[in-house]
Formats: sequence, structure tokens, C-alpha cells
Amino acid sequence: MLAAYINQTGDPSVIQYGELPKPTPGFGEVLIKVGAVAVNPIDTYIRSGAVPMPLRYPYILGCDVAGTVETVGLKVRRLKPGDRVWASNQGLFGRQGTFAQYVCVDEKWLYPTPPTETDAQAAAGALVGITAYLGLFRFAHLNGPELVFVNGGAGGVGSAVIQQAKAAGARVIATAGTPEKRIYCQSLGADVVLDYRSLTLDDEIRQHAADHGGVNIWFETQREPTLERTISMMAPRGRIILMAGRQARPDFPLGAFYTNDLSIIGFAMFNASPIEQRECAKAINDLFVRNLWHPAVGPTWSLSQAAYAHQFQEENTLHKAGLLAGKIVLIPDA
Repeated sequence: MLAAYINQTGDPSVIQYGELPKPTPGFGEVLIKVGAVAVNPIDTYIRSGAVPMPLRYPYILGCDVAGTVETVGLKVRRLKPGDRVWASNQGLFGRQGTFAQYVCVDEKWLYPTPPTETDAQAAAGALVGITAYLGLFRFAHLNGPELVFVNGGAGGVGSAVIQQAKAAGARVIATAGTPEKRIYCQSLGADVVLDYRSLTLDDEIRQHAADHGGVNIWFETQREPTLERTISMMAPRGRIILMAGRQARPDFPLGAFYTNDLSIIGFAMFNASPIEQRECAKAINDLFVRNLWHPAVGPTWSLSQAAYAHQFQEENTLHKAGLLAGKIVLIPDA
């Protein structure tokens, strides 16, 4: 089979594209013919070595996948050949990744793809959909008509937060950097969309949050959170969700934090158990069936362009190019 893989960590140029042995499903595993994969920032961090992981070389890149079951291993109970499935949380903790024509995935990480959802949509929504759901519901305990603020609403996680929060009855304020991205956030259901480059942004957030007494849930997707300003805009007993910014060292106003009964919750989706992630996947699938979840499919390229895709992801994640809306999706070559 053809795959995008590395034999050492480094910049995107270490990515090779070529033939590797087609895997055989082991105990409890399913062999998937890959229909689409998505590129995530964590993929680039693992490839570069910024996030150390136990890698078996040649290491196939990628966390997310959607495709069709080809064969199943022993003790597989829920799936059969021909079933369409999607998965995330691959390429981590010794597991091989997904950037290949075929991939073996343990059944516990696989979820059925809704009949009307494309593989590109399922792959694009995998990691970001689970991340948003974990943050909003497992950790922040979103409760109906609360006010949710999300930085970067046009991104993969941000767009998922908008849709999931609106489906739960919340009011949503989002930010985006261009008129096109602000229109996109509005199309997803955001009640207010602000320009994050605005010199009066904080005043605008406070104005729109006034009726709620401040922001109830602040979902921070940026790598450099500004906790001092965030805490000043929170409603009593508000929750701040952090899921990015490994090197960040923000100032922290302790007095304003504890006197308002605030909470800061950090999490990484790949720490969630298979059962927890399956609960998220079931909820996400239900939202799609109800036409309340539209995964953000961004640039769509061939799997052979994996190195370029990683470079483009890094330019937007690390260097803030602002050129990416939605998820980069790669389609295996025929």
C-alpha cells in the first residue's frame, strides 16, 4: 500500500510517500480501506519531535480516519466488512497512524459513519468534534442557555464548539479574523461574531456578555491564552477551558479568579478513554443526523501531498498565517 510516513522526526521534509506492507488486523482489530484522513496540529508536533511519543519506524502519520471495513480480526463483535466507520486517537502511544491506503484500528476506537456523511466530513470532524464535546460537556458541564465564548470560531475546534453549543441551547460569541470567516461563523449559528483584530474587542465582548453577567464558558483555542483579560470578563462560577499552548506562561490574577468562584480546566482529548470518546462520537453522530453538525472540511488534497499539508498546517498554527479555515483533508491516491 501507499503511505505517508517518517523514519525520523524533523521538519515536513522528513515525510516520505511510498510503499509499505499492507497491515493485517490482529486480535480485536479492523482493517479499514481509507477514504479520507485529516491533518491536525498534534500530527505536526509528533512529526517534528516537539511532542515526544514512542514511535515505531517507519512511523505512519495521522490521528483521524474515515473509510470502509475490509476485514476484521478475531473477537471483533460490532463491525463487519462493508461497514463505514471513522476514528480518531490513532498515531499515539505506540499506535500507527492513518495516512495510508489501509490502516488497522482497534475496534474500541471505531464509530459508525452516518449514511449521508462523506468520509471527508467524518475525518474532518473526528478529533475536533470529540475535543469540542469533551470540553463543553464533560469538563465545562454546559447547561442550556449559558453564554459561550470561543476564540477562532472558523477553525476546526472553534467551528465544532459553535455548533455543539448552539445545539445545546447556548448563546455563542465567536471571533474570526476576516469578513469571510465571520460570515462562516454566523452560518454555523454564532449569535455574535467579532473581529479578533479589533482594538476594542474586549469592550465588545463585555457589551455582548453584560446580560449574562459575563461569559459562562470561555473556550480558548489559541496557543497563547491571555488569562488576565479572560478572567476579567467571566461571570461568577464561569469555566475557562484550555486545550492548547504547551509553552505558554500567562499572567494569572489570582484574586479576581477565586473571589468569583471561577474554574480553569485543561485537557487533551487523547487522554480520554475509549468509552469516553465513544460517548462523544455517539453524540456527534446524532447531531449530524439531526442536521446540527457540519464538519468543517477545508483544503482537500491527495495523500501524496502530506508533506505540503504539514507545512501549510504549521504556517497557520505556529506562524499565524490566517489562511486556513476548517480541516485539511487528504484523500488516498487511487
